[in-house]
Amino acid sequence: MGALIMSNNPTEEGYRGQRFKDHPVDLRNATDLLVLTQPDLIYGIHEQYLDAGADIIETDTFNANIVSMEEFHLSELTYEINKVGSELARTAADKATARNPKKPRYVAGSIGPTKVQLSMNADRPGTRPFQFDQMVESYAEQIRGLMDGGCDLLLPETSFDTLNMKACLFAIWKVFEEKKRGIPVMISGTVFAGGVTLLGQ
Repeated sequence: MGALIMSNNPTEEGYRGQRFKDHPVDLRNATDLLVLTQPDLIYGIHEQYLDAGADIIETDTFNANIVSMEEFHLSELTYEINKVGSELARTAADKATARNPKKPRYVAGSIGPTKVQLSMNADRPGTRPFQFDQMVESYAEQIRGLMDGGCDLLLPETSFDTLNMKACLFAIWKVFEEKKRGIPVMISGTVFAGGVTLLGQ
């Protein structure tokens, strides 16, 4: 998703669209915001994956959590971005399934690791930039949007800090309890040389 977005080289104006033309900070590289400002671009990327034969496509929501969106002063849009991102992928997947019902297509709600590590603060060892409960709520708001937008499964991905992942999985359980329903969960972790995570686990 990220590589295909960058290959289209959206401009600052493209990221902003009309809705955010007066936003006080730069929005270039706020790729998740494109589900609101450039939905046709994101929908087209979904179609490219489906046309190539993908059974599962990911939402454009990798960084769409409260913690990461604060950088762009957009944290209050976390739910909306995830819901719309999920709806875009859902529409594309359903159209592909309708063309060939023998090959059903599914939507994975993409949940990235956020821009912080709960397990370690390199600048101030022994402290955390965010508390565990803050991270849980950051993820939970993202998950609510993804599920309300109709994704089939949740994909916490590119995880390199197991404490972040613990917060994410706790948030998933919390939202499942809220909604009185669950959906499948897949986990993608990042393992480095020697078979360990970034922090040596």
